[in-house]
Amino acid sequence: MKKALYVVGLIFILSTFAFAVDRPASTVKADAVKPNIVKAAKMHATGKVVEISDESVKIERTVKGDVEYMEFALEKPAENIAVNDFVKIAYVEKDGKLIALKVVKVTFKQKEIKSH
Repeated sequence: MKKALYVVGLIFILSTFAFAVDRPASTVKADAVKPNIVKAAKMHATGKVVEISDESVKIERTVKGDVEYMEFALEKPAENIAVNDFVKIAYVEKDGKLIALKVVKVTFKQKEIKSH
């Protein structure tokens, strides 16, 4: 009789371990993972227009004393921009190409000279 009680008790204990393994460790539901959208960094360049067409614009700019030429593909034709105008271009880099998002003519303010 004692052996039968030990066997039943052992089966009961082992069965509780088996049922405990099937339960999830946490009952808290995890939120769905939100996709992390990576936006291209918007950059700016200022320089003098050397060439312009409906599809592209090429500017000349000076960086630390060195003259540099940059060519941008235009999403839409730039309005009121001509060769030798100074412009500021907001652009992104896609697939190794520079894509101009916005082209704005820069106007320089002249300092007033006060004479006494």
